[in-house]
Amino acid sequence: METSTPTYKSHIGRKISRIRELRGMKQDTLAFELGVSQQSISKIEQSEIVEDTVLEKVAKVLGVSPEAIKGFNEDAIFNIIGNNYHDHSASLNFQCTFNPIDKLMEVIDENRKLYERLLESEREKVELLKRIVEK
Repeated sequence: METSTPTYKSHIGRKISRIRELRGMKQDTLAFELGVSQQSISKIEQSEIVEDTVLEKVAKVLGVSPEAIKGFNEDAIFNIIGNNYHDHSASLNFQCTFNPIDKLMEVIDENRKLYERLLESEREKVELLKRIVEK
């Protein structure tokens, strides 16, 4: 006797919805980024099949590949989280991939440069006005 396992169709719209939610993005935001209405996003997320061109655009906004959406498996995500959850405390231990102090210093340096450019621009305006008044 042959037993078959049921095959479930991949519901791309639901996968888009879950990835969007996991990214902390609202339908309105995704709609704005794609240049469509929120109702269009709702319709996409209710669709079992999504055209490849639409899927590529959605994937780009969500910061994933179309293949990642097609292959998305929420159980796998929870397994990954569960396997990384060693101490059973209230928080997960995520490794930072950059030095926050370095990032802060970069921002401060950029702000300083911007301030100096603005200050120089104001000095040039003052000099120009002085010349106009002298004439």
